[in-house]
Formats: sequence, structure tokens, C-alpha cells
Amino acid sequence: MGSASNAELAPLLRKLESIATLSDPAREAVAALPMTVRVVEARHDLARDKDRPTHCCVVLTGWACRCKLLDEGRRQILSFHVPGDIPDLQSLHLKVLDHSLGTVTQCRVGFLPHEALRELSVRFPDAASALWRDTLIDASIFREWMTGIGRRTAHGRIAHIICEMYLKLHAVGLAENDRCPWPVTQTDIGDALGLSNVHVNRVLGDLRAQGLIGPRERDLVILDWDALRALGEFDETYLHMERKAAA
Repeated sequence: MGSASNAELAPLLRKLESIATLSDPAREAVAALPMTVRVVEARHDLARDKDRPTHCCVVLTGWACRCKLLDEGRRQILSFHVPGDIPDLQSLHLKVLDHSLGTVTQCRVGFLPHEALRELSVRFPDAASALWRDTLIDASIFREWMTGIGRRTAHGRIAHIICEMYLKLHAVGLAENDRCPWPVTQTDIGDALGLSNVHVNRVLGDLRAQGLIGPRERDLVILDWDALRALGEFDETYLHMERKAAA
């Protein structure tokens, strides 16, 4: 573990400024938050269902996810999280976690004390507003995922999540020119969208055959954004981004 420098908090600032406007004093206060940084390997827990955390986790590098674990090892992924996200921000006000939080890839994770976040919110109302807006956008994303799982086809669900994650990465400067990191496995996608591994593999093959995404490789390449967007019935309004890319 180690203490964070201001540079470590750049992903959080980029994320907040993609969804809200911060004054210079608020930006400086966010950059000065006390934070302990830890490298966590892939597929490890950051917090567990029923935990009572005293800090919030901010993803600095890598991908994380929220999930619920059911009987016999079954898992429902509730959301994916990329650098700048604070996936357990609700723990600032809800004492007991009702889900688990874990890494998808190796991550650098910052741990922000609840006390420091509360003080920030009191001293800087625009920072408090940005954090509140972030939780509201989380709820908006949950509604969109529920709609997709309940009513979209498998092709539509996968097209939609590709569009969503591309824009989230683009907003924090981690995607450009229709190319973005894509470290999630077919199993991860299936656990997020209620699909079998075989079904996910078939749909991804169809999207490649139709020329919507590129051949299988480490990064995801979107070849036809308009067609992918139409297939997923994707309307980015629910992401409530003030700016799609960080300066």
C-alpha cells in the first residue's frame, strides 16, 4: 500500500468533470483527498455483501464490477466499472453493503475514507452535487440494464453494453477512434446480461460477420457505430454526460 499523489486522483476528476461542473477550489479539494492505493489482482473481492466499509473505493486503473452471488456459485453482474468510478459510493450513506464488489482485471484501487468524503461534501457543495449526480446516474444505468435484460434480444443487449462501455471509457480519455480496451470475458458478459457463454459467443460472431465490430483481439474495435447503436436501441441520454471526452 502507499499514499496517493494528486496525479493518482486524475481518473476521479475526469469522471466527475464528465458529468458535472466543478469549481477550481472543489477540484483542488478532490485532488487533495487522502487516499491509500493498493494493487488488487484480477478476480479478487474489494468488498463483500454484508460488509460495513469505512471507506469508498475509486478505480484508478483496470475494470471492476458489482455483483450478487447466488446458490451454487451463480453470479449476476450488476455493473462494470472503469477508471474514475466509485462503485461503492452508496456506502457513504448505507452502512451495510447489499452486494459484492470485485476486480475483473488487475486494478489499482484507491481507498477514500468516508470521513474525508463527508468533509468534502460539507465544504464544497458543487463536489457534493457531483457525487450525488454520480449516484443518480448509477441508478439510471441500472434502469437501462433492467430494460435490456427484460425486453431486448441477445444481440441488442450485447450491442447496447458495447456502446455504453465505449462512451464511459471515452469520457475519461481511455477510448478513441472507435477502439477501446475490452478485457471482459464471454462469461462476464453472460453473467451481466443473463445469457449463456455459448449464446454470447454466437452473438459476438454474428456482430463480427455483419461488420459491426472487428476481429477478436485484446481491444474492441467498432466498425459501424450507427448500425451497432441501432441494433442496441442505444440512446446515451441515460448516461447524463455533460462532456463525452475529458480535456
